[in-house]
Amino acid sequence: FPFEREFFARPSYSNRKNISNMMRTDVKETDNGYELDIDLPGFKKEDVQVKLDKGYLTIQAAKKSNQDEKDNNGKYIRQERYSGSCSRSFYVGENVTQDQIHAKFEDGILKLSLLKADQKKVEENKYISIEG
Repeated sequence: FPFEREFFARPSYSNRKNISNMMRTDVKETDNGYELDIDLPGFKKEDVQVKLDKGYLTIQAAKKSNQDEKDNNGKYIRQERYSGSCSRSFYVGENVTQDQIHAKFEDGILKLSLLKADQKKVEENKYISIEG
């Protein structure tokens, strides 16, 4: 039907891929560490990677587009849901180790728990003698 093709071919505001809506994150500080809840709607656990490198915790997610594929139900003529890749990094400090991070993926939300790194206690009131 020509009407359907013209209607679906028109650009719309919702047709724009808005990366700023991806990976929205809530960060909560607890007594023992931090909890991050990262929105990854439409992604599967297999699509997500979490990497710790030089004090940066990087979350990467990639989802392939099947725009040109045809199955028994037909071919897509418009696809508004996100496909592609996105990433986000957080500086967590160089004292944080892999053992201090726990990750869980549930209902499109990546939940990360980070234990606080042991902070070196700053010495207080230590005076340096001045010669001369």
